[in-house]
Amino acid sequence: MEAEHIEILEFIKRFPPFNELPAEELERLAQAAEVGYFKAGSDILEYNQTITDLHVIRSGVVEVFRHTGDLHNRLSDGGFFGEAGLLRTGKVRFPVTAIEDTLIYFIPGAQFNRLYDEYEAFADAVEIEDRERLNRAVASREGANDLMTVPISNLLTRVPICISEQATIREAAEKMTSEEVSSLLIVPHVKVPHENANEEPATDNFEVDAPIGIITDKDLRKRVLAVGLSDQTPVREVMSTELVFVQHNQHVFEAMLIMLRRNLHHLPVLKKNQTVGILSLSDVVRHESKSSLFVVSSIFRQNSIEELATLVEDVQASFVRMVAEDANSRMIGSSMAVIGRSFKQRLLELGEEKFGPPPVPYCFLALGSMARDEQSIVTDQDNAMVLDDSFDPELHDEYFRQLAQFVSDGLDACGYTYCTGYIMATNPMWRQPLKVWQKYFSDWIDEPTPESLLHASIFFDLDGVWGKTEYANILNKLIQRRAQRSNRFLACMARNALNRTPPLGFFKDFVMEKDGKHNNSINTKRRGTAPVADLIRVHALAIGSLQRNSFARLEDITEAGILPPGRGPDLRDALELISMVRIRHQALALQQGEKPDNNVAPSDLSDFERKNLKDAFQILSSAQRFMRFRYPNG
Repeated sequence: MEAEHIEILEFIKRFPPFNELPAEELERLAQAAEVGYFKAGSDILEYNQTITDLHVIRSGVVEVFRHTGDLHNRLSDGGFFGEAGLLRTGKVRFPVTAIEDTLIYFIPGAQFNRLYDEYEAFADAVEIEDRERLNRAVASREGANDLMTVPISNLLTRVPICISEQATIREAAEKMTSEEVSSLLIVPHVKVPHENANEEPATDNFEVDAPIGIITDKDLRKRVLAVGLSDQTPVREVMSTELVFVQHNQHVFEAMLIMLRRNLHHLPVLKKNQTVGILSLSDVVRHESKSSLFVVSSIFRQNSIEELATLVEDVQASFVRMVAEDANSRMIGSSMAVIGRSFKQRLLELGEEKFGPPPVPYCFLALGSMARDEQSIVTDQDNAMVLDDSFDPELHDEYFRQLAQFVSDGLDACGYTYCTGYIMATNPMWRQPLKVWQKYFSDWIDEPTPESLLHASIFFDLDGVWGKTEYANILNKLIQRRAQRSNRFLACMARNALNRTPPLGFFKDFVMEKDGKHNNSINTKRRGTAPVADLIRVHALAIGSLQRNSFARLEDITEAGILPPGRGPDLRDALELISMVRIRHQALALQQGEKPDNNVAPSDLSDFERKNLKDAFQILSSAQRFMRFRYPNG
């Protein structure tokens, strides 16, 4: 091997994605590589030009841009670029400019694509670089707050491409190539009437509202090429069946959080239960956006309660930044709920490492505001455990008692204080088999009492965050089915929801707290967001909505037509305004080094804010009067 090739070999073997390759492959690359030199300020790649080589930086610094001209990345020695174009269209997607005199090694595209297909570690390293770009987008604070406001539907550029479960792997690969997509939805093989009875229907004629799986280019590499599977194998044998869907009206940042948590690159998108597209990692990376909440991925890198507790300040900082970026309450509530779930999930992972695998399956539940995606920075912990019906207290309860205590203590250390009402899985009453939970819920609905109505207002907002989450789905469907047909229960829930009224007096003046510590203030949770969530929950139960978030429930309620005209949007705006007054108050306290709370002094608000807050409380008061009229037989 010539001296020049030896120098190239010694250099590239130090850096990913080449550092995991066998020696013979490295030698082959070194011999095939060519060298190029670019002066500072010169263009290395221009948008949409044909690209034939992977570019590896030997020395110098380059800047990678989006086609809009916004800075995407800055790379130096050992960095590489051009992989996106090589793997997809053969066209440059991210223009590159040298900002210092730069020496480049050119790796032939054919060699790169072969290594990507044949070596999993090589391909993973390339994909990790893509994920790092996603992480940087999540963590970035510069520019406008696009991710917090742009719905997923804005990123969809085409309908989903589908193929029958009976299609072969080769047919799937050919279709992905011809359609220039990195994934296909797999649909059931259903014959469609055709003019020629002897002719098979085209795969594009299949319904796409109920896909049974998905296959991606990564699946083809790992499950087909890597194991030598025949290309005549039906795609149903290699497809991924555990689909994670997002709604078309969710925001881009929510999809990013799901991708980061689940290690997914493709999310089918639903609109009214119809699959309208697929959001891919590359779509998100390509989107001109900046966001926060990188703390979510940090949670899963911590290995003890003590390490997790060090992230409390990061969580608070993330909350303050979102407020400063003018995110709305739905975005902030969802973000804080995702962070809270992530703490629970990581604590449960650590707990199972500490105590061993669970003796029977279980589901850990988030309750209340976390389940509704309406969490703020001031919150306690409401949680429970649903155990498999094979649970034997004498054999199994000590394990789950220890696990529950471990998680509860960990949450408290991370800022989620113990629930004063003992609504936690550490309470044996809330650590029960599925059949017991089903009886709880059925009894609460069929025979409502003041105590059970209080329980229903907490437990009927539930979300499975770990383990057999299908247990949570079973319970949610039981609630939906049973509550909707019980007029007595709905009336009792409505009456219970009227116990918390907005803080307005006879002359529409604010009614202040008079408890000393919070004298002359308004508890914006107890007298504001909580009663709004309560009345929305009643209406949602009445129409059989399966949504948990109050804004999403309100969309279903408005669409069902059970509110007077215009009341749905009014109530939405009232909830948003009250929530943001509460959130901004908490963010200000954090910025001033004070302990945040829910008590807002009207004297601290501007005249404009006080007037709007009174209007919002008046809307809540009117909504409560309507609820008293609609459910009169409590």
